[in-house]
Amino acid sequence: MRLEHGVMIFLAIIIGSIIALKGTELPKWDKFILTFFTALSLEASTFALNDYFDLEIDKKNKRTDRPLVRGDLLPKTALYLFFIFFPLGILCSFFVNLSCFIIALITAFLAVLYDTHMKKVKLIGNFYIAYVMAIPFIFGGVAVLESNVLSFNIQPAIYIIALIAFLAGSGREIMKDVQDYEGDMEKGVKSFPKYIGKHLSNFIAAIFYILAIVLSLIPFFRAEYDIYFLNYAYFYPVFFCDIMLLSTALHLIFKKKPNMNLYRKLSLFAIFIGLISFLIGSLIRF
Repeated sequence: MRLEHGVMIFLAIIIGSIIALKGTELPKWDKFILTFFTALSLEASTFALNDYFDLEIDKKNKRTDRPLVRGDLLPKTALYLFFIFFPLGILCSFFVNLSCFIIALITAFLAVLYDTHMKKVKLIGNFYIAYVMAIPFIFGGVAVLESNVLSFNIQPAIYIIALIAFLAGSGREIMKDVQDYEGDMEKGVKSFPKYIGKHLSNFIAAIFYILAIVLSLIPFFRAEYDIYFLNYAYFYPVFFCDIMLLSTALHLIFKKKPNMNLYRKLSLFAIFIGLISFLIGSLIRF
């Protein structure tokens, strides 16, 4: 179920909500609870479904971090988890508001499509994963809208943060494809490394990281981004995040055989620090 991913998604939702409220207050308790269970339920269910369909390829890639590969759980258990938590997540989103319900429906449909079909076409699937990393900010931004009409009229800072998440997510997914290249080739998966090779794929992943780094500095230097403008509570942690992403990008470009396992973990940690920087910056100003 990889619940740590659900917590990160919920953090992104909260950040979007706080920015939409201009950093003056937290979301109401009912929306706080409903958005939490929407994030956790949909994330957990689709990861369970993902592991069910990926069992054979995970065995080839020796993904012993997966309980189905180790034999700790039966494949049908993953299906049970999906059928329990998937409708729960949709139901929770319905009680937030119409905009959140529409976002949840679209995202849930794409999630199932990804697990069942898109996974073998990673040229497309990579950008779905990046979308999943970006959409929680927008979900959080519209969650605090009082009107139950379809509306996406929210703070511009939310959209640039979503774009940063999309770029960093795209880079990480392409980098992961390079690591999983051998197992993917055996299963006929259509990925970037299959068509353009490992080195060029790593170069493209690095470009995505660098673009994310550049965009992450814009809210600090531009007044229209309000709570992040000249806010060092945001700048210091995001700068730390950027250093890790830049280190990853440079190694991907200049090393012939970068330690993909190390940079896979480092990039995830960097993205988490990036989340924290947006959260701290939305709550504290100095």
